[in-house]
Amino acid sequence: MRTIGLVVNPVAGMGGRVGLKGTDGKVAAARKRGAEPRANGRATVALERLAALAPDTEIRTAAGVMGADAAREAGFDPTVVTTPAAGPDASLTETTPEDTRAAVAAFREAGVDLVLFVGGDGTAVDVAEALGYTDEDSPADPVPMFGVPAGVKVYSSVFGVTPRAAGEVAATFETTTEGEVNDIDEDAYREGTVRSELRAVVAVPRAEQRQSSKQLAGGTVEAVAEGFAESVRPGTTYVLGPGGTLGAVADAMGVEKSPLGVDVVRDGEVLVADASEAEILDALGEDNVVVVSPIGGQGFVFGRGNPQLSPAVIRQCAVEVVATRTKLDELGVLRVDTGDPELDEKLRGWLRVRVGRFERRLMEVV
Repeated sequence: MRTIGLVVNPVAGMGGRVGLKGTDGKVAAARKRGAEPRANGRATVALERLAALAPDTEIRTAAGVMGADAAREAGFDPTVVTTPAAGPDASLTETTPEDTRAAVAAFREAGVDLVLFVGGDGTAVDVAEALGYTDEDSPADPVPMFGVPAGVKVYSSVFGVTPRAAGEVAATFETTTEGEVNDIDEDAYREGTVRSELRAVVAVPRAEQRQSSKQLAGGTVEAVAEGFAESVRPGTTYVLGPGGTLGAVADAMGVEKSPLGVDVVRDGEVLVADASEAEILDALGEDNVVVVSPIGGQGFVFGRGNPQLSPAVIRQCAVEVVATRTKLDELGVLRVDTGDPELDEKLRGWLRVRVGRFERRLMEVV
């Protein structure tokens, strides 16, 4: 029987759909914009898969919104070994990174087989620190860690490709390998600059369903951008996702793009720059196209770095994927993790990706 320490960052990912590109220090702002919690829902999906495959798993966790609620929702009878400083009924805004680190320290002391955390890169850093991976000397007997993706930024190679996959890996892994914990400066990210820092190298389950670290693909995008710009239709609303490739597309369309935000464009005019989910929905017309490029090294087109492109947005748009041949060669497949299983299933299958001015390539979305 496997013993798993479960900790949930209950505010992880809340800033994404409202355009904040992260929640670190921005919980109040996210709530003011109407953000809804998503971490516990994603935790429950992972735990339900874990329960289906390994129902005798022993769960040790933190009280309330930091783990116990999701574990019980998934059918487990968890052992609560730690409580947030604000108490067992602490609200979302009362939990802290210190509570996460205290929970993981308790799991380490209890000798769990795996720490399963729910959050993003910032949460991964907290877990790695509490497990001793950031100390000058690495832990002699390292406890492996694995993440259920729930944050806006998920650059580290310590997460499952989806919440369901994370639960499956937690239930079935047999050996471990090394994974990178990366984090970025959120304030710089909001200003359009990615400053990524390797924070730790940790033990993670060895599994095909573990995502890779984000990395940049080589190759030019000019032909892709020009080809897309030539296909633009009058009266159509284009929702341009984040990233360098979409920046080149915007240049070819003759509009200015926010570097890491989502922008809404129609007839050569930017209707909304760096838009939130609500702003995108308000700006959509009768004919809409969402344009995205997969994340290098990971292959996600939805669900990583662009949560403003929510299921509600995607359902009202045709989907256009653009990428260089080099990037696609490195990926092999594309991935989606919108948080809506029905929509994910609809998006899966074979997709024609624009790879040049005229050329397209069939890629499988898994």
